[in-house]
Amino acid sequence: MKALTQGRYIGREGEAALFDVGEGATMVVRILEGDIGRVTLRRRDGYRFDRGWSVAPGGLEPPYEGRPRDDVSGFSCPSASLEERDNIVALSAFGLVAEITLSPFGVAWRRADETEPFLCDRPTQAYFLSNRGGALMHAMARDHAERHYGLGDKAGPLDRTGRRFAIDAVDPCGFDAELSDPLYKMLPFFIVDGPRGAHGVFYDTLATGAVDLGCTLDNYHGLFRSWRGDDGDLDYYVLAGPSVPQVVRRFSWLTGGQAFAPRWSFGFACTSMAIADAPDADARISDFIAKCREHAIPCDSFHFGSGYTSIGTRRYVFNWNHDKFPDPSATMARLTAAGIRPVTNIKPCLLDDHPRLKEALDAGIVVKDGVTGKPAVAQFWDGLGFHVDFTNPNGRAWWRGGIETALLDHGVVAMWNDNNEYEIWDEDAIADGDGRPYRQSLARPAQPLLMTKVAFDAQAAGTPGKRPYVITRGGPAGLARYGQTWSGDNETAWKTLRFNLTQGLNMSLSGLFNIGHDVGGFHGPSPGPELLCRFTEFCALWPRMVMNSWNDDGIVNLPWMYEEVIPQVREAIALRYRLMPYLYTQMWRASRDSEPAVRPLFYDFPNDAAIRTVEDAFMLGPDLLVAPVLAQGAQQRHVTLPNHPGGWFHWHDGRHFGGGERVTVEAPLGRLPLFVRAGAVIPVGEPTGISATRELLAFGAGENGRGELYEDDGDTSAWRDGGGTITTFAIARGALTWRSEGRTRAGFDGIPLRRIDGHR
Repeated sequence: MKALTQGRYIGREGEAALFDVGEGATMVVRILEGDIGRVTLRRRDGYRFDRGWSVAPGGLEPPYEGRPRDDVSGFSCPSASLEERDNIVALSAFGLVAEITLSPFGVAWRRADETEPFLCDRPTQAYFLSNRGGALMHAMARDHAERHYGLGDKAGPLDRTGRRFAIDAVDPCGFDAELSDPLYKMLPFFIVDGPRGAHGVFYDTLATGAVDLGCTLDNYHGLFRSWRGDDGDLDYYVLAGPSVPQVVRRFSWLTGGQAFAPRWSFGFACTSMAIADAPDADARISDFIAKCREHAIPCDSFHFGSGYTSIGTRRYVFNWNHDKFPDPSATMARLTAAGIRPVTNIKPCLLDDHPRLKEALDAGIVVKDGVTGKPAVAQFWDGLGFHVDFTNPNGRAWWRGGIETALLDHGVVAMWNDNNEYEIWDEDAIADGDGRPYRQSLARPAQPLLMTKVAFDAQAAGTPGKRPYVITRGGPAGLARYGQTWSGDNETAWKTLRFNLTQGLNMSLSGLFNIGHDVGGFHGPSPGPELLCRFTEFCALWPRMVMNSWNDDGIVNLPWMYEEVIPQVREAIALRYRLMPYLYTQMWRASRDSEPAVRPLFYDFPNDAAIRTVEDAFMLGPDLLVAPVLAQGAQQRHVTLPNHPGGWFHWHDGRHFGGGERVTVEAPLGRLPLFVRAGAVIPVGEPTGISATRELLAFGAGENGRGELYEDDGDTSAWRDGGGTITTFAIARGALTWRSEGRTRAGFDGIPLRRIDGHR
């Protein structure tokens, strides 16, 4: 690659500054908002890829054909002043300053009320591009005290400093939650938190590459971090913070926010490949319904593994195996009558003997080989196949028709988009691009994003006025606009608990707020009774709670798989339902305010140095601290509590602890260690399922307390426009008062208020 070390200021491009950086390339520096800057490199021949789907400021939805790279709609683009002085051009607007050094060329960003930059390019060769191919590189100076978070579903510790990650996607079944890389999503966004506060960097590219957060040391360059793209364009956004919450909220805003799923989707759910794979699958569904009743396990949805589509041992999307499911509509009706919504797994690859393959090929709706004009061949589960092209309007229409006629018409209510990493390794593969073809390698994750958008739109049209629930495993930044995701096919192991926790926290810091983990572990040996129970506790207070498995021995993870721990598993699930009003309120706030429900402790307590490195606990909303048991054989949990005035209360026995204490609590099987911030008023419901029953628990609020509750009909799409009610509670001088906005309700006079004052 060629280093771009010398710049020349050319002039203004609207409110932006334009620079010649050599090799026929130009650099554009913009200030889009008072806390968002942008740097874009244009090659001699223009962009390698002139559109994208991730950027959707304020929810401004990109069209299916993509948002033009130069489009700045949705941004305020404030008037910017420009000052030229020796070797430096300074661009400033509304609280943000970009100082561009011409030789050696580099950009430094600072907040207008500060004198020192929070982000600086590496002074020794910060930008590179290849004239022989599409490769690019950007290097930034790094402070030894900085910590790094984000990058989506990457494995390993919470702080990603010192590691290098591939920006790529594969299907790593049974992945090691500490070490495996890459996983499912391609999300080149990270947060830097250090002496000058926090900031974020997002590379708006859909090509493969790598992010190095200090793994590489080079004596010639000092400490640095870098992004490298294998192809595509250098187009990055700088989010000025200066706090981690501000960066997270702004990145969510930049990429379109989080879809608000219906309330039932936050209930406990089950699935297993083995159930739908079984020859007597329909009978097993009936048995599942009966077992839920027998063991008093509330369950709000059943997710069909892809075995319902099988012919022999192979799977064919939109095909029903009528030997296993003689009457799919009757099966769906039976589940629905039991209060269990049916969700189906769909995969975007058509095997080479798919019953509808000729129809699809004749319609030209699969990704093609650009040299031969034939379908691009890819390896899939059961053999070779061809991927549906969601950048082709005919492909989207074909897929949507399949969703409607093969699934929704039978009573299925939601789509689970799986195995959609688009591992098409043919270098000549071409996507239709809505009539403007491009090489598939330039935008692989656009396919799962558009696949999820199609499912979202199909469900919205099928049930007007209702909120869709869509799940996707793969995709780039922006996938949260349409639905839920999860950490993927995790390994059944004790280590998975620990690192699924930090994996989930980094997903949440990356704008993916509706997330969870496969309860019990997806692949490997069947979990023993203790691990199953601890997995259930661990997953009980994440937004997504689905028990999912494909174990080596064929045994299905189910709440009743070990009789000796059924009461403990039931207790962990009951805690979820008890806290459902609080959880639902946090998910509403995640969608309305881009505030993650699940977050690391330092998110809410940034000035508490003692909890800065805590990686074995998390906050659920502002008031609940969750400390799951992560070690085999442990019957106690040691927890460092944040230094909060008034201290904390133990959920299970009401004991009070001081803020900043290191405490030990008993943690028998079935009891998830949980602490409540003093002064919190927590709305709760029935432990036996989603219900309208409400109770308020005031923790240490003898004089002052606060809380909130969001309520609606559970699935209205008018939630942004007053379709629900947000009620804020306050306790002052011992008396409870409340204020409701939105729909009126009878009031809270009849709702029980219980005070927990604590004891030691």
